[in-house]
Amino acid sequence: MPQIEEAQPKYLQIAHFIRDQILRGDLRPGDEVPSERQLAADWKVSRPTAARSLEALSHQGLVEKRQGSGTYVRSLEVNRRARELYGRARQTGKIYTPGEYAVITSAGWLDAPDHVAEALGLLKDRRAVHRRRVTNNQDGPITLSTSWFAPDVAQRAPKLTDPERIQEGTLMYVEAMTGRQGSYAEDRMCARQATDEEAADLQLPPRSAVLVVHHVVYDLQDRPLEFAEATYPPHRWAFEQGYPLT
Repeated sequence: MPQIEEAQPKYLQIAHFIRDQILRGDLRPGDEVPSERQLAADWKVSRPTAARSLEALSHQGLVEKRQGSGTYVRSLEVNRRARELYGRARQTGKIYTPGEYAVITSAGWLDAPDHVAEALGLLKDRRAVHRRRVTNNQDGPITLSTSWFAPDVAQRAPKLTDPERIQEGTLMYVEAMTGRQGSYAEDRMCARQATDEEAADLQLPPRSAVLVVHHVVYDLQDRPLEFAEATYPPHRWAFEQGYPLT
């Protein structure tokens, strides 16, 4: 049986073990992952616990269940810019490349909109901290983004309410101040017309089409750590994906 850490629920220990196999490439897109029955036997847990671990992997977008067949590793669709930003921050301590810079247009406490409150798990108290920024390079705005944090995170990371830039990147700062590490992220995206405010910030004509991405970062215990809403102008590439043709 694989070595496990007692600090986490068993279903998360199993899910994280398989997740690490997928991210290392030991399990590749299209490979079948162990069944509920096999996981229950290998890890000496109940079938419901094994099923919950597969549900957690599915929720993370790593696997898909095929009716009457089994559970398989999905082809990973990557938010390239988000992953590059996090990777650069961890390696160099700086989040932007030369020539890129961010302008923080507002920061502080606000009542979170419904979709933000739902993503962060806010119930009665809807107050949350936001940081709104426009990222630019020599060609103009790259993206407009707003990050949101729950009160318990904001209270331990006081710079979040300061409109000054956080050099190492917001997520790296939050990880350092809270002791919670970002583990994985989920993205949802759609195209729509820009609001008047978005069009002004991105230097677009009114009612221009934009790509909107909702990005949720979860920690090692599957708790939401950050919700970010990013708006991309139509002439900027935000996502890239490579995949085999056979």
